[in-house]
Amino acid sequence: MNIIIGLLIIAVGAFCQSSSYVPINRVRQWSWESYWIVQGVFAWLLFPLLGALLAVPAGESLLGLFAAAPSFNFWMTIFFGVLWGVGGLTFGLSMRYLGVALGQSIALGTCAALGTIMGPVLLNMFFPELGALESLTFAVIMGVVVTLVGIAVIGVAGSMKSASLSDEEKKAAVKDFNFPKGLAIALLAGFMSGCFNVGLEFGKGIHFDATPDMYRTLPATLLVTLGGFLTNACYCFYQNQKNHTWADYGKTSVWANNLLFCCLAGALWYSQFFGLSLGRSFFEAGGTMDTLSFCILMALNVTFSNVWGIILKEWKGCSPKTIAVLVCGIIILIFSTFVPQLL
Repeated sequence: MNIIIGLLIIAVGAFCQSSSYVPINRVRQWSWESYWIVQGVFAWLLFPLLGALLAVPAGESLLGLFAAAPSFNFWMTIFFGVLWGVGGLTFGLSMRYLGVALGQSIALGTCAALGTIMGPVLLNMFFPELGALESLTFAVIMGVVVTLVGIAVIGVAGSMKSASLSDEEKKAAVKDFNFPKGLAIALLAGFMSGCFNVGLEFGKGIHFDATPDMYRTLPATLLVTLGGFLTNACYCFYQNQKNHTWADYGKTSVWANNLLFCCLAGALWYSQFFGLSLGRSFFEAGGTMDTLSFCILMALNVTFSNVWGIILKEWKGCSPKTIAVLVCGIIILIFSTFVPQLL
């Protein structure tokens, strides 16, 4: 029963994340770089900070926790957050060229697999005495493999979509649709985004002993998102300078509207990792479901992103065969969340 509860909590977080790009469409009179960094203040700084404070017992402080943490683990957690930030930037581009459904499917699928595998592998390189590779059991590997199969099937559906639609129909569904370019960017985004889970692995010991299990990963989450914020801030401010869009921040008439929807987008985005922290507390620590939880989150993100893709009519005009392949991929992804319990 605990496993079902944990999965449901993670699923709610995944649904919120997959919905986080919807409020962005309501932002007015701002360039991409301006609204991206403003929503990032909420998604990668404010809400992660509030979440991390839940992990601080009475009489303790978050700064005290970070000061007492092993410096190597502390900085490696932030460093992989910086690398994850690169994935976040290219993640947005993948959706520009592939749409919400296909872009998130390929990027998050790659992120799910690599994030699950890279964490224990890199941790074992620096701390072999921890036996991190022992967490990569047959059930975990099979869960990752099934996830990749689901992503591959959805990728096939995307290729079929690209081949069957005219240029006009592609543009009607996704304005800048470009499958080859989008695929390359999505794979890069997935690879770099997988660094998020690696950062969590390095920072999983950064918590107070008295912190409830459901909040224990939240301080490390803050450090990872802080690193990602630095990457995104550098790029967005560079784009502000290059495109002469600093004036966006001076448009006081739209600040109330844009702050509201950026805040909502940030809250929805952060919900995935807040839900991941809460959901993991219902799994056996270090067990198969705990190890595979990040992969499960990404698989569910892909599932819900395709639901939004259908709602936003990104697959409009595709043949029934293409839609059938897409649905098969979604079913495989849903099935991947239960694979560990069947082995």
